[in-house]
Amino acid sequence: MKKLLLFIALCGLVAGTALAEKADSYKPIVIDSDSVDIDDVKQITTLTGNVVLTRGTLLMKAAKATVRTDAEGYDHVVFNAAPGGVATFRQKRDGGDLWVEGEAERIEYDNKSEVVKLFSKARLAQLAGKKVTEEIVGEFVSYDSRRELFKAANSPTGESKPGGGRVRTVLDRSAKRVSPAPATPGQ
Repeated sequence: MKKLLLFIALCGLVAGTALAEKADSYKPIVIDSDSVDIDDVKQITTLTGNVVLTRGTLLMKAAKATVRTDAEGYDHVVFNAAPGGVATFRQKRDGGDLWVEGEAERIEYDNKSEVVKLFSKARLAQLAGKKVTEEIVGEFVSYDSRRELFKAANSPTGESKPGGGRVRTVLDRSAKRVSPAPATPGQ
């Protein structure tokens, strides 16, 4: 049970990496799966079968999730998709109808480094309503929340390789521009 509680706390940290809606941190976390196995000796918790995590506006889905705790007490979480599918997450961000969403065959989060990594068929997007304002697509995408750095590569190893395909980045700055307020009469 201790490991499951650590997993729940870690998922709250994942939510914070994307400038998540602050109210989510006060919401209960609910994890549904077909089964859970906790090995306190090896410090591994495994949730399998239609894993669905919700916490406020945060929604994460995968076929399997594994939590490994290191000797220092830091957790490393891996969400794995079903064969041919993708693991997903979506969460509202503060500031209006703003969202962040991502998907990949495997999503990893390390709470020591506060880095989220998406492997194979990776996609990370920021949205204003339903409009994508920024999107990165490649075989590998990572986000370092401490330094607010994104990295993408054309291979699932995280290294760009000749002939490995392309990485696509879409930046729609028009969605972020603020129109000046109209002048008021007499000014």
